[in-house]
Amino acid sequence: MTTLTVPTTDLYEAWAACVADFGGAHLDGAAIPDEEAADVSREACERVVAKTARERDVSMPPPDGRVHGSAFWITEGTEMVGFIQLRHELNDFLEQVGGHIGYSIRPSARRRGHATRALGLVLEEARALGLDRVLITCDDTNLASARTIESQGGELQDVVDGSEYGYGMMRRYWIKL
Repeated sequence: MTTLTVPTTDLYEAWAACVADFGGAHLDGAAIPDEEAADVSREACERVVAKTARERDVSMPPPDGRVHGSAFWITEGTEMVGFIQLRHELNDFLEQVGGHIGYSIRPSARRRGHATRALGLVLEEARALGLDRVLITCDDTNLASARTIESQGGELQDVVDGSEYGYGMMRRYWIKL
């Protein structure tokens, strides 16, 4: 069963195996900078856990250019299958290309319904935060992600050019909660 877990160093081994499965590629929703995407050390895991705890803590202002967010690790039993993050609000970057929610499923766990189930679970978290709708984006060519978003009620608003932010064409969907 797909579940969401708050990041913890208790899951270091599962986290390291999940990150390694991506082979150093960008990990949406993982709170891992691209330049550290191949680092599976315990120290890297500790940095991610600390960073996600700070982003979740609404008693402290977020760093410049960032917003508060709730990061989760997507798990199935003892296996970590991916990452998902719910951003509590939008800034200019998130409104254009990032959205409220970012997620990625490790290559070896794809096509098993984890993204759809995890998105459904994080939408419940968004409701609990009091959001009435969320923006989710994906690359225009990522048809699997588009189907996942649409399966949870995503309505396509438009397709925008994200080159100003280092992205290509991006689909922007809204889900009413």
